[in-house]
Amino acid sequence: MSEERKKILEMLSEGKISVEEAEKLLQALLKDEKEPKEVKDQSGKETLKYLRVLVEPKEKGGDRVNIRVPLSLIRAGLKWASFIPKEAQEKVDEVLSEKGLDLDFKNMSKEDVEELLRNLNDLEVNVEGKETVKIYCE
Repeated sequence: MSEERKKILEMLSEGKISVEEAEKLLQALLKDEKEPKEVKDQSGKETLKYLRVLVEPKEKGGDRVNIRVPLSLIRAGLKWASFIPKEAQEKVDEVLSEKGLDLDFKNMSKEDVEELLRNLNDLEVNVEGKETVKIYCE
């Protein structure tokens, strides 16, 4: 639990704020968590550090999922793709192509990876009207 959430709950338990005020503050914190933050490297270019996946249930009482994956892990994984045997890589490329993804992981440059990650921003998927999945990089 974040320090901000703890502080809001403490203020509520001490009677310093009402339940409605606490709810508004918690919603504001939730909104801040959803917005990707811009981080710049030394050259002034935006540096992406995390892949965020949020699952928001449409129905009350559903579980909310908030996953943050370090992009360094994804970048390292893509480097390991060069060790996949040629025959297996051809099968992977074929399946990806069938799904409309013409990606060649074996020959991806650092710039290609960064472009792929930037293009994930604002991806939103509705799952059978029950939940919304948002994927973005921050």
